Amino acid sequence: MAWVSSAGVRDGIPGSERLLDHAMDSLLGFHWDSENRGWLTQPGTPTRKATYDHMHCGMAASGALAAGHPRAHELLDRVVDVVDTRLWNEETLTLRESFADDWSDEEDYRGANANMHGTEAMILLGHATGDRRWHDRALAVADRLINHAARDQQWLLPEHFTAEWVPDLGYNRDQPEDPFRPYGATFGHSLEWARFLLQLHRSPWVGGPSWLPESAEALTRRALDGGWGIDGVEGIPYTVDWDGTPVASVRLHWPVCEAIQASAELIRTTGDEHWEQWYSRLWDHAAAVWIDENGAWRNEVDANLHEAGSVWPGRPDVYHAVGALRSPHTAGNQPLD
Repeated sequence: MAWVSSAGVRDGIPGSERLLDHAMDSLLGFHWDSENRGWLTQPGTPTRKATYDHMHCGMAASGALAAGHPRAHELLDRVVDVVDTRLWNEETLTLRESFADDWSDEEDYRGANANMHGTEAMILLGHATGDRRWHDRALAVADRLINHAARDQQWLLPEHFTAEWVPDLGYNRDQPEDPFRPYGATFGHSLEWARFLLQLHRSPWVGGPSWLPESAEALTRRALDGGWGIDGVEGIPYTVDWDGTPVASVRLHWPVCEAIQASAELIRTTGDEHWEQWYSRLWDHAAAVWIDENGAWRNEVDANLHEAGSVWPGRPDVYHAVGALRSPHTAGNQPLD
């Protein structure tokens, strides 16, 4: 939400400055652990310090810096300190997963989700600071997870790994609709990764490896050409098994938003009409299924495309929709971030 409000400031949307002020006060005050450093997701409750949450603070700092917020550098300095001293593992060139509040009891698990959003944050941190090491780190993470792990699974991305980064393809088999660690492959994450890979490809420091656009296109083709309506219903099922069979047919709005952004990035990178067709089709689908009469996005629908809430009740998220709305839609457009 801090990133969204910073985007609103940059886009000149009235009221965004007040929201960004609140976000920054929250991250530098209420959620900050002044004793042990780092952020508490729910202060006063025994929640763990998760890399997933902390890297989003990196996104917040980057967005606030781009928006010219007066406390952006204060937040950025805290993020850099925590990532460098607690989260980044220089031996594996990846991010660790989670800890107890005092940074003890490191979790014996590695997740693609935290490292994916870590990649997103590191791309933004690189642009915000002008420090290439963030893009070097992002490229290293992408190389492990996409150029190797996803490629080895025919472009179905393993989400769960042991602490030694061995894929655990059976993880959470009995929890196919877990909101953060569901069993199987998540097409929405493949589409999200495609966007980040193409952003890295344009990096002034690490851009150029041919596997970046190749992998982005392969992930998107597997998710859209191979996964769209695979269970007989329009749209993208939440998760699939390792042979591509749908596991959880519930639909969430964010994979559609990420598909829109991935298509826009591929149009810009390749100029291929195939992605222009997907871009239009996705927006038609969004208008028919996801966007309500007030212009807000439904968060989840069931296999009959009726509004539901088994994975994410309510409508807690506008980040992905804002990204879709701000995505460049022709090859000649310049990126907004």
